[in-house]
Amino acid sequence: MSLSIGEVAQRTGLSVHTLRFYEKEGLFAMPVRRVGGQRVYGDAELEWLYLCTRLRASGMPLPMIREYAALVREGMPTVEARLSLLREHRERVAAQIEELQGCLDLVSRKVAMYEEHLAADGDDPLWTRSCAGEDAGRDQP
Repeated sequence: MSLSIGEVAQRTGLSVHTLRFYEKEGLFAMPVRRVGGQRVYGDAELEWLYLCTRLRASGMPLPMIREYAALVREGMPTVEARLSLLREHRERVAAQIEELQGCLDLVSRKVAMYEEHLAADGDDPLWTRSCAGEDAGRDQP
């Protein structure tokens, strides 16, 4: 399969500018092939772009992706270094997930509280006049 940069942009949702930036910054594992001066992408590049976008979405900084790509280009002797880099990133992602889970739990408790209040037609003895201004500042219930 041979795709132009425009076709890759359509398939991946990345802009042509972003694809050129990724190439310029050394984020591809292998150099993008050129045919007649035009960039040509295949399955391997699409798979690599998917990996890069997932790493970015998970919070991996571009310099770390660049480092990972450089290690991949160096081949088999760098497998342990790649593994170490990915393990380190996995730990950061797991910590983010744990923090976000705590945030989700809090928001879910607040949603349940408000749903219970509304289901009781606002006639909940835990809701006092002092809570009427909660949206302006302190949120007690």
